Amino acid sequence: MPPVVRLLAKRLGTSLLVLVGVSMLIFAIARIIPGDPARIALGPNASVEQVAQMRERLHLDDALPVQYAYFVRDVFRGDLGISLYTNRPVTTDIAQFLPATLELILVAGLMMVLIGLPLGVIAARYRGRWADHAIRLITLLGVSAPSFVWAVILMLCFAYFLPLFPIAGRIADSYAIAPVTGFLTIDTLLAGNLSAFANAAWHIVLPAFALALSGIGQAARLTRSNMVETYDKPYIEMAQSYGFAEGRIARRWAFRPSLIPSLTIIGLDFAAMLGNAFLVEAVFAWPGLSRYGVAVILRKDLNAIVGTVLIISAMFLIVNIVVDLLIALINPRIRHSQRAG
Repeated sequence: MPPVVRLLAKRLGTSLLVLVGVSMLIFAIARIIPGDPARIALGPNASVEQVAQMRERLHLDDALPVQYAYFVRDVFRGDLGISLYTNRPVTTDIAQFLPATLELILVAGLMMVLIGLPLGVIAARYRGRWADHAIRLITLLGVSAPSFVWAVILMLCFAYFLPLFPIAGRIADSYAIAPVTGFLTIDTLLAGNLSAFANAAWHIVLPAFALALSGIGQAARLTRSNMVETYDKPYIEMAQSYGFAEGRIARRWAFRPSLIPSLTIIGLDFAAMLGNAFLVEAVFAWPGLSRYGVAVILRKDLNAIVGTVLIISAMFLIVNIVVDLLIALINPRIRHSQRAG
């Protein structure tokens, strides 16, 4: 079996066990939170008989293991239950809100890679000079505060006091774009509406940058640190003695060994965005899965809570698997260790 396939099989098995454990934990926590989901769903004016019927329909009077068995059965059927908040299937709600969160996180991840890595390379190439000091100071500021703090600061500075960006939402109300993929930046292009695309892209800049800022700082600082260490290696000195251009040395011999630990941090930060997006979406009124998750938690919507956490956990595990595979493809030592194992 090829080493990468072996690694993938191992990670998938581990991830499945983690997902089962997470589902059991969140299912138990959701069931022991004070409050009667049946009463919440029906409202304060519902009769005792109506509440009893709802509890029977939701299996709330059964033992916790029995309730979990019903839940697992429904999950394998692709049924996460009915949301008490929207009175729709949870899968329908997730399909509606998930694309907005994915779009936000993907744009933030793209910013993290396209801004963080080049900043780290520049700081390493000009270490000890003003460019290095400026980048280190800026990236230190980036990692010094959590995403939601930067979300508030950016919104106040560039949407309220200086109205350069929209303050909330995904697109202006004047645009009516039919959903195809759920990604507005893609759907607007599919509709051939460049004005709507520009508007959607402009709306996503601030929340995505707030979400990415900490990761940009970490990626830049780690890349710089690893490249500075790599510059002291004998093969770098040999390349310099042969007269190779500094840019070629940085790209070919200094950056690639530094990319592996940087990629690991980027992957972890990318996965962490799934949690950080909760508050960033709340600040910018971004209609994504995280905002939906907060709403169902406040209403003790058990089916929606468990479904949302499961989806976010699955996304977190998928990101980590992809990062492990990328690192294995880049680093031959990992491939050899998998072959030896």
